[in-house]
Amino acid sequence: MELPDLGKHCSEETCKQLDFLPLKCDVCKQYFCKDHFTCAAHKCPFAYKKDTQVPVCPLCSRPIPVKKGEIPDMVVGEHMDGDCRGRPGKKEKVFTFRCSKKGCKKKEMLPVACDQCRGNFCFQHRHPLDHSCTHVSRAVGIAGSKVR
Repeated sequence: MELPDLGKHCSEETCKQLDFLPLKCDVCKQYFCKDHFTCAAHKCPFAYKKDTQVPVCPLCSRPIPVKKGEIPDMVVGEHMDGDCRGRPGKKEKVFTFRCSKKGCKKKEMLPVACDQCRGNFCFQHRHPLDHSCTHVSRAVGIAGSKVR
């Protein structure tokens, strides 16, 4: 007794093995044997549709959203040509907060504001006595305690 309709042949060109429990690729919808059912094993041409990785721009390190069916390399390339912030030759300044003390040219990464005069200062001049603050309501001692 033969069962001619039982099983399917592997769709891989180099295999064509008759498999009684074939596995269907959920991307290209073809049947494969246990050795070729993964997208990598049968070199599925539509594997990029199943790939859920989010590509990152090599210039600005931002994740680039890719819609289903789009080729990630093309989307990242369009991002780099269009709205990428990390273009070569365009450096972003890190130390942007300049000290307000007269004669000081230091810059800090973060703003350090004085509570009295609201000026922005470097770490060396951050205390009211260090930058000769004119808006001091009470004198502050050297150790930081208020003088009576």
